[in-house]
Amino acid sequence: MTFSLVVTDPTTGHVGVAAMTAMPGVGKLVAHARARSGAAASQAMMNPYLAFDGLALVGQGIPADQALDYLVAQDPGREGRQFGLVDFQGRSASHTGSLPEDFKGHRTGPHYACQGNRLAGPEVLDAAVEAYSAHDGEELIDRLLAALAAGEEQGGDTKGHRSATVVIMGTELYPLWDLRIDDTDDPLTLLRQQKETFAEELIPEVEMLPTRIDPLGGFDYQGSAGAV
Repeated sequence: MTFSLVVTDPTTGHVGVAAMTAMPGVGKLVAHARARSGAAASQAMMNPYLAFDGLALVGQGIPADQALDYLVAQDPGREGRQFGLVDFQGRSASHTGSLPEDFKGHRTGPHYACQGNRLAGPEVLDAAVEAYSAHDGEELIDRLLAALAAGEEQGGDTKGHRSATVVIMGTELYPLWDLRIDDTDDPLTLLRQQKETFAEELIPEVEMLPTRIDPLGGFDYQGSAGAV
């Protein structure tokens, strides 16, 4: 009932996830990313611990395929799962069990893993990957939105779409982008609108936040700039 794309951007070092589904709240449990570690999506008969544990393993330097194989082998519900993982070095892996609804499948390549179930067909995954690749060189947020749009254009989830998310981690423990539309008939349109609002009003604030190497950040401590 979900299609997702997990990625790393070798140019910026950012990691991210984009996902859409016919259920509400896709961003709550499906999409996971950790700065300087990687990104993961756990869906179908989801087990969020696959994502949590997968990111912990790749954060220790274990390649994504080895981490995924280990976790899937330990999971008694593996045939109901769909799980995509990409590590900070761009190595990727995905698992699709036998039980999720057709069409189900995945695509992996350098710096991405794309997976989905209950889709209109394999063209959903192919279109999402092609759109993501075609926008190489653009901002990661725009590439991920383009991937969602392309997948939706090809039919996406056969039950339609009710929620959508894009989360991107930069260099810090807090997200750079965290877009989330949880319950609407047209989540992608609202997600794009939210992106424009965040780009204008929120991202400048995020970029001024303290970092590990700069505990003051860009705030004007003598005035009121950046105060919330």
